[in-house]
Amino acid sequence: MKMQELTITKRDTFGKGPARRLRQAGVVPAILYGGAAPQAIAVDPKNVLRIIHGHEGTTQLLTLKMDGESGTRMAVIREMQFDPVSERLLHLDLQEVSADKAITVRVAVHPVGEAIGVKDTKGILSLVLHELEVSCLPGNIPERIDADVSGLAIGDVLTVAALAVPEGVRILNDPGQAIATVSPPMAEEVVAPVVAAVAAEPEVLTERKPKEGEAAVAAPPADDGKKAKKEK
Repeated sequence: MKMQELTITKRDTFGKGPARRLRQAGVVPAILYGGAAPQAIAVDPKNVLRIIHGHEGTTQLLTLKMDGESGTRMAVIREMQFDPVSERLLHLDLQEVSADKAITVRVAVHPVGEAIGVKDTKGILSLVLHELEVSCLPGNIPERIDADVSGLAIGDVLTVAALAVPEGVRILNDPGQAIATVSPPMAEEVVAPVVAAVAAEPEVLTERKPKEGEAAVAAPPADDGKKAKKEK
């Protein structure tokens, strides 16, 4: 993994108020772990965003240069906090590492090739696992781990055990954990034919039959449009 350089500055103020003032001044608070004790520092968020731009995965190996001091340190980014609305960087956690001591980091999984099930039968490739947890020396951290999906037919699953990893890198995930799979193509939506509504015939009311002992009620005579003459 290519190392990027980041300049850091010591800070001796803590709490929400000082942190807010730091951000207003164009820098963000950060913590550097891994030494004798955690160290409070500040960083330029623009430099951090430049470093992580276009980088796959959450692990980034850095060369740290303390402002006003000679020499450098090696560290990895462990956690970044962003504002959920503005997406501004709010805080950064760094861990100092040694070149001769193995560390545990997360590395991106990158699918390679076109699956048979996608090319021949229009299946859908799904990447189930986007990052792997690996153990290695800092200098051996891979940029990413390729996952060859070209042999996957519909219903096939690529597992961790099938991955080829660089020398000196050990994957810590379960070997049987799924990396990618190919599912059948989505069925086309069937549209029900539109049936023209048929007007219901009006309900026909029939004369109710009288019950036993009840006099029948004669139906009113049909109106022939003529008015009855009054008797003189």
